[in-house]
Amino acid sequence: MSKKKDDDKQLLHLVFGGELESVNSVDFRNLDEIDIVGIFPDFASARAAWKAKAQETVDNAHMRYFVAHLHKLLEPEDE
Repeated sequence: MSKKKDDDKQLLHLVFGGELESVNSVDFRNLDEIDIVGIFPDFASARAAWKAKAQETVDNAHMRYFVAHLHKLLEPEDE
């Protein structure tokens, strides 16, 4: 297995969302119904997935999607 250069490093991102209790909070109404969209190899593809899901649910003001930077959780010393 070849060693990756820093430029080739995976920057994993998780896209998820669901209906919030209030438009002013980030507390989900029902944790069992959180929509896990997926894990993406870079921010650009995660943002595209986030945008698509956000546009699908634009009629529900309580529905919110997020991008979590998993790479920052996996390697916090890189910050």
